[in-house]
Amino acid sequence: MTHYDLAVIGGGIVGLAHALAAARRRLKVCVIDRDRRSNGASVRNFGFVTVTGQRAGVTWNRARRSRDVWTEVAPLAGIPVLHRGTAVVAHRPEAMAVLEQFAAGTMGEGCRLLDPGEVARTLPMVRPDIRGALWSPHELRVEPREALPKLAAFLAAVHGVDFLWGVQARGVETGAADAAIVDTTAGRITASRVAVCPGGDLLSLFPETLARRGLTQSKLHMLRLAPQPAGWRLPGSVMQDLSLVRYEGYTDLPGVPALKARLDAEAGDALANGIHLIVVQGADGSLVVGDSHHYDPTPDPFAPAGVDAIILRHAAETLDIPDMTVAERWLGRYPSSPTETAFIDAPDPAVRLSVVSSGTGMSTAFAIGEESVADLFGEGPAP
Repeated sequence: MTHYDLAVIGGGIVGLAHALAAARRRLKVCVIDRDRRSNGASVRNFGFVTVTGQRAGVTWNRARRSRDVWTEVAPLAGIPVLHRGTAVVAHRPEAMAVLEQFAAGTMGEGCRLLDPGEVARTLPMVRPDIRGALWSPHELRVEPREALPKLAAFLAAVHGVDFLWGVQARGVETGAADAAIVDTTAGRITASRVAVCPGGDLLSLFPETLARRGLTQSKLHMLRLAPQPAGWRLPGSVMQDLSLVRYEGYTDLPGVPALKARLDAEAGDALANGIHLIVVQGADGSLVVGDSHHYDPTPDPFAPAGVDAIILRHAAETLDIPDMTVAERWLGRYPSSPTETAFIDAPDPAVRLSVVSSGTGMSTAFAIGEESVADLFGEGPAP
């Protein structure tokens, strides 16, 4: 029986981030996942690695570190970076005031305010009736449904990580020196340390520990629009006013209450459905557009057409999109905390339980994996 330095339970982006962090330390690693491939929140998102707008402090720092790791690993794993940077477009003067306040702060470093003329030259597809925009150079975008399999293949081929796909981890036994045991449907696996990265599965392993976190689930609507004509290319991701009252890097700024009051009056249906517009573009020219947020411990599987219509209306009000044909629709889902963007728990000295509880896994997972692995192997506590 192979003995591993680290057994990772969960093959989403958080689990793969732990595997990468451990493999870079030349540790012997296996990844166990009950599905045949990464199939949860990690492949149902925008692939938008976001720095600007993240909560100040730990989350922002994790996003910056994770962006740097993406920049290092993507070319090695054959993962295309489809575009870089973000434009946050201001439709309302209140939104422009918030962007000005953000740009003047510490987290606005490197960002640039654009007037309407500069927006027209930089992003000619943005509709002209705007107040300006903030351009952030810090973001990047990958195609998650391609990036996750390529990252797993890279870890296997280059770093010798073993993957046990389609295998359910049923329990973790600890107590023996340097020999935790993971009980799986494929037999017992021994490892010196175990990283549990359950994604939205809050009941299979350490449910009591997870229950103390007060988590629920967020369901979101996502759409892919048809490929746009040749030459219609976004230089970066696009967001707008609605994001400024949702992303915690903005929400404490003094101009937000006035913006929120105006949005309540003019876009109440969007706020009621947790909608904040993000538009990104794929290599084939298609656009991924979203998203909404509805919270429930057991979200229903239904996707009301009216929610999609609100998202598409805001996309059309922000961008002059030649082809609004919807090619795909899907529901995303992730665990959500009322207070924490992520946490690393220690239910046992040999085990770390890592959950991103804010939908920011693509943006922060690599840093979380590094912190968790360093903590497991005695190189300082995780924050």
